[in-house]
Amino acid sequence: MIVPRLLRRRAVDVVDRAVHVLEQRAGSRRDFLQISATSLAAAFLAACNSSGPERAEPLLKFATRKNEQVERWLFQHTSMDHVSSGAITAGGQFPSYFVSDAVPTWDAATAGEWKLEIAGMVRTPLTLDLQALMALPAVEQRVDHFCVEGWNAVAVFRGVPVSTIAKLAGAMPQATVVDFQSFDDSYHESWDVESAMHPQTMIVYAKDGKLLSPAFGAPARVHSPVKLGYKNTKYLTRLEFMAAPNGGYWTDRGYEWYGGT
Repeated sequence: MIVPRLLRRRAVDVVDRAVHVLEQRAGSRRDFLQISATSLAAAFLAACNSSGPERAEPLLKFATRKNEQVERWLFQHTSMDHVSSGAITAGGQFPSYFVSDAVPTWDAATAGEWKLEIAGMVRTPLTLDLQALMALPAVEQRVDHFCVEGWNAVAVFRGVPVSTIAKLAGAMPQATVVDFQSFDDSYHESWDVESAMHPQTMIVYAKDGKLLSPAFGAPARVHSPVKLGYKNTKYLTRLEFMAAPNGGYWTDRGYEWYGGT
């Protein structure tokens, strides 16, 4: 059919114009967002045609790549999440989520003492137990937790910035990705290194003044308001610095890899 082909071509043309604006940094961010919104709408119109989902898949993947470029451009390393003074701390209502059949609990009797490995493209691989992690310079912050479903919750987190750990381990410049791995049925999600090094991205061991409970990711989890909730791996066991993305639990099931807020 001629019409779907023309529509797909127009979608690609619109996306390319948006990317051109991105590359040139021309105009305002608001103008660019309007262009990118148009491009995504065109892409989905092109995808929903009589050729079926298999024919649409390449275009959707293309639109996803371009959308990630938009997100990367909008991301500001110095931009901080500030919770409004009237926001209520979620406390026990903070979401508890895991993919195992039951709440994951580290069993020292069978697995030995819990430790966090920092490995991959680092000059000095590290292994930290909970006491060693807590002995590092800590930060406490009251921030948002954003869910992909559209809601958010507020909590006070205490932990160590990932940037501090990266510096201790001597992360190599070639590392563009950090993979956060867990003992929750092999759950993991990889991040772009820029987001991982954001000042509010932390390896958290305490919430609302108390050590994490198993329901909230004990002994340690990653948390940052710059990523959607599914990117914030709980029940951490390993940080691996890598040269390229390796997907993730939800990313491999169709969720966006970048997952920025």
